[in-house]
Amino acid sequence: MWGFESSPGNSVSADTPVKIFAGSSSRAFAEKVAQFYGQPLGALTLNRFSDGEMQPKYEESIRGAHVCLIQSTNAPADNLLELLLLIDAAKRASAETITAVIPYFGYARQDRKEEGRVSIGAKLIANLLQAAGASRIVTMDLHAGQIQGFFDIPLDNLEASAVHIPYVQSLNLQPLVIVSPDAGGTARARKYTRHLHAELALVDKYRAQANRVHSMRLIGDVRDKHALIVDDLVDTAGTLVHAAELLLQEGALSVRACVTHPVLSGAAYERIAHSPLSELIVADTLPLRKELDKITVLSVAPIFAQALRNIHQHESVSALFYS
Repeated sequence: MWGFESSPGNSVSADTPVKIFAGSSSRAFAEKVAQFYGQPLGALTLNRFSDGEMQPKYEESIRGAHVCLIQSTNAPADNLLELLLLIDAAKRASAETITAVIPYFGYARQDRKEEGRVSIGAKLIANLLQAAGASRIVTMDLHAGQIQGFFDIPLDNLEASAVHIPYVQSLNLQPLVIVSPDAGGTARARKYTRHLHAELALVDKYRAQANRVHSMRLIGDVRDKHALIVDDLVDTAGTLVHAAELLLQEGALSVRACVTHPVLSGAAYERIAHSPLSELIVADTLPLRKELDKITVLSVAPIFAQALRNIHQHESVSALFYS
C-alpha cells in the first residue's frame, strides 16, 4: 500500500551513512528491516562475563554515522539493559545520531499512577533511554499515546494498521463490527471502522488486578455480524478469550482479533488454541515462542524500514499512517 519495497540499489540522499544493528531479542526482525532497507546488518558482538554481565562491542567503525539499534524491550529486563548499553557504546564511539528502534516498547502499561505507591515505569524507561544517549525513538502502537510526552527527543509511533487493515479487507467479512476491548482503545478501533466501513462496539471491563478481569459487559450490537477485536497487545490472552466468548453469546457470527504485539505469556497459547477465536492476527514485533494454526503473523518490517529511510532523508513519517 505504501510502496515499502526497496532494494540494495536504492540510494540514500543524505551524506551521513546509516548503519543498522540488531539487539539479541530482535535479531530476526532486524534482519528483515535491513533487507527492506537495502543493506546488511552491522557487525556487533555481545560478550558476557561468567556472572552474566553484558558487554556489547561494535566490530566496525560507527564514527559520524546514523546508528539504528533494533531491540524490543520485552521481558526479561536484560533486553532493556542490552539496548541501553548499545546506546552508550554508540555514543562513546562517536556516532552522529542514535535511533533506538523499539518494535515493542516494554513497560508501556505502567504509564500512570492508578493507585498509591507504584512506579510510572514508562516514564522511567524514557528517562533511561535519553540518559543513555538516544537521539530518537521509533516504536509501534504504544500502549498509551501519552507516553510520547515522556520524551524530550523525537519519537515516531508507527501503526500496524498499515498491514492489518489490508489483510482484514482481503477476508471480506460482511457485515463486520469492530470491537474495542476497553475504553482506552476506542480511538484505535474507530480508525479501523472508518477504513473497513464497519460499526463499533465496546467491551466494558473491570480489572480487580493486573491480568485478571473481574467483570465484562458489551456495549453495542454484534448480533449476526463478524466481530473483530482490535488491541495493541495480547499477554495472557485471558481477557481476549473471555471477550470472544461474550461476543459469541451476544450473537456474533465469528470472532477474530487483530493485535499488534504478541507478548503471549503464561498459558496464552493454550488459551488461544482452545478458544472460540477463529483467528488471531498479530505483527512480528515480538517472536512467537511456537506456531499455532489460529495465529497469523503479518510483518511490519517494511514499515520500519521505510520510516528509517524517511527519517534519514528528512521526509515525513506520518505519510506511513492511515489517517
